[in-house]
Amino acid sequence: MKRYQLFINGKFVDSSSGKFFNVINPSTEETISECPEGTVEDTRKAIDAAYESQKKWAKLPAIERAKYLRKIADGVRKNADMLAMTIVEEQGKIKSLAHAEVINFTADYIDYMAEWARRLEGEIIPSDRPNENILLYRMPIGVVAGILPWNFPFFLIARKMAPALITGNTVVIKPSSDTPNNAFEFAKIVAETGLPAGVFNVVSGKGSVVGNELASNPKVGMVSFTGSVETGSKIMELASKNITKVSLELGGKAPAIVMDDADIDLAARAIKESRILNTGQACNCAERVYVHEKVAEEFVEKITKTMKKTMYGDPSKEEIDMGPLINSNALKSVDSMVEHAIEQGAKLITGGRAEDRKKGFFYKPTVLVNCKQDMEIIHKEIFGPVLPIIKFKDLDEAIEMANDSEYGLTSSIYTQNIDAAMRAANELKFGETYINRENMEAIQGFHAGWRKSGIGGDDGKHGVEEFTNTHIVYLQYNQNKK
Repeated sequence: MKRYQLFINGKFVDSSSGKFFNVINPSTEETISECPEGTVEDTRKAIDAAYESQKKWAKLPAIERAKYLRKIADGVRKNADMLAMTIVEEQGKIKSLAHAEVINFTADYIDYMAEWARRLEGEIIPSDRPNENILLYRMPIGVVAGILPWNFPFFLIARKMAPALITGNTVVIKPSSDTPNNAFEFAKIVAETGLPAGVFNVVSGKGSVVGNELASNPKVGMVSFTGSVETGSKIMELASKNITKVSLELGGKAPAIVMDDADIDLAARAIKESRILNTGQACNCAERVYVHEKVAEEFVEKITKTMKKTMYGDPSKEEIDMGPLINSNALKSVDSMVEHAIEQGAKLITGGRAEDRKKGFFYKPTVLVNCKQDMEIIHKEIFGPVLPIIKFKDLDEAIEMANDSEYGLTSSIYTQNIDAAMRAANELKFGETYINRENMEAIQGFHAGWRKSGIGGDDGKHGVEEFTNTHIVYLQYNQNKK
């Protein structure tokens, strides 16, 4: 069994607590590693190291910083199989998706961010005065704290680290205690690149200890967090003491609208893919479906058929479509929500219970019909392979119900009608809308939510700029000349 160390100031070190916590394989419920329980002292050491190293790192030309990022991306690719299996074992992600997370998401993302070295631009702004230039610079923030979730743990390292480093910031990462192994394997790759000590650090441990210190420490300039609304609110509260910038992605309750003119085969296939992706444990997944009453029967038949065909089980096997939920609490939560929906009048078409296995947190792909807009399962994030369905009469009703949510991350519509598509694009109150395709963002886009789905955003030009401060310079010249 593996035992990991913290990565602070370019070295692997033991936690000052001397304590470890166990990491569990959600497929087998076996302990697969021991990770260090970081302390406030450990976290401060990592922050101090990042704070001191940032001064020199920011002065390095961006193109030189990019060279380190490319070395890291190359190291990720060389270790792709090992890293993918690490994710499979600790998170329960199926092998094909884990491999995609390593290569298509993480390595490609780091290379993409490295390309911004020659694209980081300021502005020259016209002045109202003669003989004056107004210059806007994009400057690094300083130390960035990245607090990670467990559902896409490896990619989220890159999403928080790569744009931070290319813009001249340094980073302290806190991985989820459910999935810390991949972060330490990533740190090993970083260590081999010769990245200056202190630029990248990893501290594992309790959110109430490590996370709280990262969010409240005055030397941290920005906290980037992905996770629950409850934790995000706590981070905002702690960060407010120092007016620290926060970037928060806090979940979603994505509606999918299926119009009467939709390609039903496409809609069923894409919504199924979105719903079972990572066992439904993705905040941008389709979480509720609104289907036109004219095609409801056909859609339900086809979505049920394709959901029933889902192969689930040991995620290390090639033929598997879906693995387990992350832990026993997740299993209990999903099961409880389905039971409550049935009590409220929903009709179970398929699934609806945990898989009968001696070990592992598996839940059957589930379809619920006869759902109503006021049900808990329509408003609360499920984070499991469960699909509640509601019928509607016209697009006005569908858009109104879709927007009736405290979340606002992603949405989708399936239609052949350009008018319906454009109305959805203009009227759905979400950060993203997908038309006739599954819910999956592009690295050059901008992944950002409305309402309780968060503050700030990631990816593309706008995601890079999240990791910068603006600095305006008023340059007056030739003052003594007539």
